[in-house]
Amino acid sequence: MSRYRDVILFFTLALLWGGSFVAIEVGLDYYPPVLYAAYRFDVAALALISYVLVTQDGPFPRTRGDLAAIGFSGGLSVAANNALLFVGQQYTTSGIASITYSLVPIATAAVAAVWIGGADLDRRGAVGVVLAFLGVGLVAQPDPANLGGGVAVGVGLIAIGVIAVAVGSVGLRTVETSFSSVALTGWAMGFGALAIHALSLGIGESQRLPAVAPRALVALAFLGLLSSAVAYTIYFTLLDRLGPFEINLVSYVVPIVATVAGALLLAEPVTPFTVAGFAVIVLGFGLLKRREIADAAAGIRFPG
Repeated sequence: MSRYRDVILFFTLALLWGGSFVAIEVGLDYYPPVLYAAYRFDVAALALISYVLVTQDGPFPRTRGDLAAIGFSGGLSVAANNALLFVGQQYTTSGIASITYSLVPIATAAVAAVWIGGADLDRRGAVGVVLAFLGVGLVAQPDPANLGGGVAVGVGLIAIGVIAVAVGSVGLRTVETSFSSVALTGWAMGFGALAIHALSLGIGESQRLPAVAPRALVALAFLGLLSSAVAYTIYFTLLDRLGPFEINLVSYVVPIVATVAGALLLAEPVTPFTVAGFAVIVLGFGLLKRREIADAAAGIRFPG
């Protein structure tokens, strides 16, 4: 029964994270991009920190390791990543943004190999990393005559955000914390929201209260509550049960959800280059994680 529950949670997580890219597209009609990212994490931090304060003992950061972890997660994985994602998604569709974002497990493995050493990045693994970034190039379809605008700029910004996530994730492995992963996520979202607000002010975005249009409210509520607070709680629950390899596979279901939802709800185009680029990224992931895939396949048990 627990296995069925994990499968339901896995696909729920994919739906929530896939839908977030569509919600970003909707909200960008109402907000400057960086301010919109800040509002997302205002809502998410309020919900998650409230949950942590009510349900957990010792929810507050107490050690230098706690503060360092909040800095890595909030400064890089939340603030830098989302500011770049929201700005970049002005130039792309939901599907293209989500496909670019599927580089996260690959970029994390590459950064880990450089920073702390890792067995994943042998010669074939390195080829997998290169293939994955070539796949992103196919998705972006850069035009040499127009490198200052268009999809290539959006994909480039989102890819830099992916690297920020990777550095933040690997940096998190180098510190010890005294509180739970959910508590860390809540405080990181709070710190990240403050940092994004400061960035929004610093770059001169027009400041405004949250929009009251129904579409804008639904998009912000979905982003802040469902795809952030609820989704990250599901993520850490599954991480404990399944381990990092299986849960990272959600990165390759999310683009399918985002692409289909974007096409159906926003009439976004899906080109053959988009599909081909995603296939090349998945191939790169397969080369990089071939040992884990073989181990997972060997562990499958069929009835009889």
